[in-house]
Amino acid sequence: MADMGMAPASLETLIGKAGGALNLLRGSNLGPYVFPGIPPEFSNWRAEQRAWQDSVALLEQSYHMTELHLHGSGVIPFLSELALNKLDPFQVKRAKQIVLAGHDGNYLADAILFREDEAFFRVVGAPFASDWLLYNADKTSHDVSAVKDDNWSVGQRPRHSFRLQIQGPNALPLMQEVTGGTLPEIRFFHMGDMTIAGKPVRALRHGMAGTPGFELYGAWDDQQAVRAALEKAGENHGMRKVGAMAYSTTAQHSGWMPMPIPAIYSSAEMKPYREWLNAYFLESVASLGGSLVSDKIEDYYVDPIELGYGGLVDWNRDFVGSAALKEKKANQRRAKVTLVWNDEDTARVMADAIYQRDGGAQYVAMPMPMYATFQADALTRGGNNVGISTWPGFTALNSKMISLGLVNIEDAEPGTELTLLWGEPGSQRRTVDPHTLREIRVTVAPAPYFDKVIKTGNQ
Repeated sequence: MADMGMAPASLETLIGKAGGALNLLRGSNLGPYVFPGIPPEFSNWRAEQRAWQDSVALLEQSYHMTELHLHGSGVIPFLSELALNKLDPFQVKRAKQIVLAGHDGNYLADAILFREDEAFFRVVGAPFASDWLLYNADKTSHDVSAVKDDNWSVGQRPRHSFRLQIQGPNALPLMQEVTGGTLPEIRFFHMGDMTIAGKPVRALRHGMAGTPGFELYGAWDDQQAVRAALEKAGENHGMRKVGAMAYSTTAQHSGWMPMPIPAIYSSAEMKPYREWLNAYFLESVASLGGSLVSDKIEDYYVDPIELGYGGLVDWNRDFVGSAALKEKKANQRRAKVTLVWNDEDTARVMADAIYQRDGGAQYVAMPMPMYATFQADALTRGGNNVGISTWPGFTALNSKMISLGLVNIEDAEPGTELTLLWGEPGSQRRTVDPHTLREIRVTVAPAPYFDKVIKTGNQ
């Protein structure tokens, strides 16, 4: 961090001082993201997980989501230069998952874009999308103003809006009850307005793990009344509040890969952005962990095509990275999959981590074994590297450890057995125990995994 009274160092300066981006990220002692504002558990994380499949879950998003508010008549032209999405038409009270790529076609960030009215858009998600858009909004000639509403990890203060998610098979009857007949018919990824506890609330209709859901938001000062009404009505529908431990596993259930490393750390085109970012941004203090060992930061980048975002791309216009992305589409190497960890191997590694002081395994935390901001564990088949595993988590929905992976096309067939290398060779980070590398067998399955499980009944 910068000395008192001096401007904080830029990301570009930090990379130079560390001797490269990999040294900076591999040397960071920042652990996995900690969800602020809520306790680890409200009851127990297993029951909280099961609630979004069996009854209904209340997930708190008021504290950890970064928001960027974009105002002006030029927001759509501005976003069209940066986001790969089809943005025309884009009606008021609609939402889209926007995806951003770098000049090399690699992934930068994704977030949910809400169109609140003709000239007000809200970007909600991890900070990487908001940071890149804020940087570009400062330079654009379009009629755009941008205001960032940082999450509670940056500062604990009143925010513009509260945000709650209601998820599970009982979500619809709960919402019908708590709105007292004001719940409108809302199509998927559309928004509707309603009243809860006398307070105006807007809801985005979506789903997770094959079950229906609503994302509710409104004025910050109205949240306690709305939350209390949901908890009261939830007593009739088996509702459970979800704590930070269970919340961290939602991505594995939905098949969404959160926070891949943004491709900002190496290219010449991104140097001005690295000079704009400083030591107070997550991009500058983030850590890189896992068993994938390379001396090239580019080997840790991913691209939107392999993440499954090809169907969102507007191929009929130019945007940052469009030419490179067309090439990646024509030469796709990897596909996103779910990886189901072998029970015996996982239990053996966990036991070694707990009971072997010398030569043990890297600790496997429950339910979320992530130990870095970005994590890339090597996957092999027949001794050859075939992809990466990331964002592992234990799911009580079928008592399995699963993770998300990017695997070579020829190795991505469901049922294929691969080997995951668990650990961090040569780690110098204080957040990593002394350990030896371990092998865990994993089986390829579709992503999203639980959508298939729920629809077919197969596990």
